[in-house]
Amino acid sequence: MDSTITYSYDPIFHVFKVPGWRAYFYKFLSVNLWGSFPSTIQRRVSAIYANLYNKPFSKLMIRPYVQLNYRGKDYLEKFKPPFGKPDFESFQDFFVREFKTLPITKNTEVWPCEGLLCDIGKVKDFRDVMVKSDKRSIHSIFGVSHGSIPEEYSFSNVFLHNKNYHRIHAPISGQITRIQHVAGDLIVLRPWIYKQNPSLPAFRNERYNIDIMDTNNKTWYLSIIGGPAVGTISLQEGIEVGASVQKLQQLALFYLGSTCCMAGPKSPRFHTKNTFVEVGMCY
Repeated sequence: MDSTITYSYDPIFHVFKVPGWRAYFYKFLSVNLWGSFPSTIQRRVSAIYANLYNKPFSKLMIRPYVQLNYRGKDYLEKFKPPFGKPDFESFQDFFVREFKTLPITKNTEVWPCEGLLCDIGKVKDFRDVMVKSDKRSIHSIFGVSHGSIPEEYSFSNVFLHNKNYHRIHAPISGQITRIQHVAGDLIVLRPWIYKQNPSLPAFRNERYNIDIMDTNNKTWYLSIIGGPAVGTISLQEGIEVGASVQKLQQLALFYLGSTCCMAGPKSPRFHTKNTFVEVGMCY
C-alpha cells in the first residue's frame, strides 16, 4: 500500500515525543474525567458524535481527507464502498471501506489489521495493571482466566488511527473456538497518552474476543477493542463458534477508531514496537 511510505513520515509516530505534561493532561481527561462517566453515558455521547459521519453531507470530507493523509493520489483505487454500494454515501462508508482485492501472501501467519504496533512482548513480561481499583493481568483483555495463555506466547497491540483501514482479518487459517463480548468503557485509545502502559484501554474498553485454533492445534487470541465514537464493532456474517476461517478472511469491522490485540504462539519476525503493520504483512 502507498500508505506505507506515508507512515514513515507520519506525525503520529512523533507524537510519542509529546511533552510529559501534555500526555498527563490527556490521560487525565480520558481516564479520570471521561472515564469516570458511566459506560452508558459514554455510549450515548459516542453514538451522537458517530452519527454525524453517517449523514450524506459528510461524504464531502472524503476527498480532502484522502489528500491530507495519503501520499498516493490513487489511494482510493485500492478500495470499494462497503456493503455493495456503488458509491461512498457518507464519511462512515469511507471508514469501513473494503479492499477490491485482498493482499496476496504466501505467509502462514499475517497481521490481521493495519496500524501502529504500540505494544509488543511475551505474555510473561507484562505486569498487572489497576483498572478501577481492580488488578488485571494481560489475560483479562482476552477474557480468559489467568495462566490459560502460555507465558511464552507473544502479545501485540495495534492501534488503528482514524485514517487506517478498519476491518479485522484472520491472522491464520483455523477454526473459531470461542467468541466473547465484553461490555466496558470507551476511553480514548491513543497509546501516546499512556506512556507507561500503551495497552491500558484494552483492559477496560468494550471489546469482542475471538479465539482461533490453527492447523497445529495452537490457539490464537484476538481482542477487537472499541473506543470513543466507535458506535459499533460488527462481526462479519458467518463468524461464529465452530466456523472454519481462512487466512485473511474478514472477521469484523469498526465504525471509527479502534485497537486490535493479539496473543499467539509465534513472535513477529519483521516488526518492533512503534512500527506500522498492514493487513497481510508477514507476522
